[in-house]
Amino acid sequence: MHGTVPDRHQEIEIKLELGPANLPHLKKIPFLRTVKPTPRSAPQVSVYFDTNSQKLRKKGLMLRVRREGRHYTQTIKATTNGEQFERDEWEAEIAGNKPDLDRANGTALEPLLTRKLRRRLKPVFETRVRRTVYPLVDNAHAIALTVDQGAIDTGTRSQPLCEIELELKRGSAADLFDLARELTQALPARLAVKSKSERGYEILDGQQELLVKAASIDLHTGMSAREAFKTIGLACLKQAINNEPALIRGDPEGVHQMRVGLRRLRAAMSLFAALLHDPQTAAIKNELKWLAGELGPARELEVLLRRVVAPMKRRHRRCSRCTFAPSRSTWRHGWRPACGEARRTTSFATAAICQSRRSRSSS
Repeated sequence: MHGTVPDRHQEIEIKLELGPANLPHLKKIPFLRTVKPTPRSAPQVSVYFDTNSQKLRKKGLMLRVRREGRHYTQTIKATTNGEQFERDEWEAEIAGNKPDLDRANGTALEPLLTRKLRRRLKPVFETRVRRTVYPLVDNAHAIALTVDQGAIDTGTRSQPLCEIELELKRGSAADLFDLARELTQALPARLAVKSKSERGYEILDGQQELLVKAASIDLHTGMSAREAFKTIGLACLKQAINNEPALIRGDPEGVHQMRVGLRRLRAAMSLFAALLHDPQTAAIKNELKWLAGELGPARELEVLLRRVVAPMKRRHRRCSRCTFAPSRSTWRHGWRPACGEARRTTSFATAAICQSRRSRSSS
């Protein structure tokens, strides 16, 4: 009915990114080969709305109109406290391809719907995908496994999209994570901590694959210790994972920021140790320690190049005394910085590297 409050529910989902070339392997996974009813596939176009100043994004809100066949669905989502896997969501069937803001009554969007905002809302980007849904249902749980393949398009820039989404319909969240773990063991898929809307905004702003530093964390009065740890832990995890593209392309700052995220996560696990009685905790801590250790030498090399080699090169251009004397077989006999500044720089970097190694060996 026009003007009625849309359905509200809490969405619990996990997204995995997968290369398109690996999609055929998905159908070979045993538990998906016998799915009943038969998976259904259909094209889908989703248009995201906001203002030029991105007012909804800044308020942690998302407004989308999705077309599937002749049907249009308006969706409003609200994310708070950096929550990654749980979001409040309101859905309503609407008549056309533009938002029906009367159906936003009773949602998190309603307080923002001034006349000015209503006038300024416009399409900002869209996703076009072919969506295949595998219903995974038994007596214990119901999970929708969805595969989306297509693109995110802002009108001037686009980016390919290929992801698996697991959404819990019935059952416990543990079932959802167990399934995600099983998929990542069978396929070269990785956890995606950005929603389609986040990726769309990044493309719109030309900020995809930028470095991600630690974000502010909102801990409010009355929050339980368990809720606080979940909020902090997810923020740390997001920082580590979102720096993977920078790390892969060889950006040394990407290595640094990923290590910072991992270090913050390990510190949070130590701080909230009394809550972590899960038998997997020790294994997770060992994996985090291993990964931080693997990134350590890369960070040390970057420190050496930036704090020792680069200053020496600059000094070499200014001071004829600072030479590597290539004619005297530098690498066989070593090199000797002749100026005190270069010696101090070398000592500082050496101390930093040694301190880093001591920290890793004692952690």
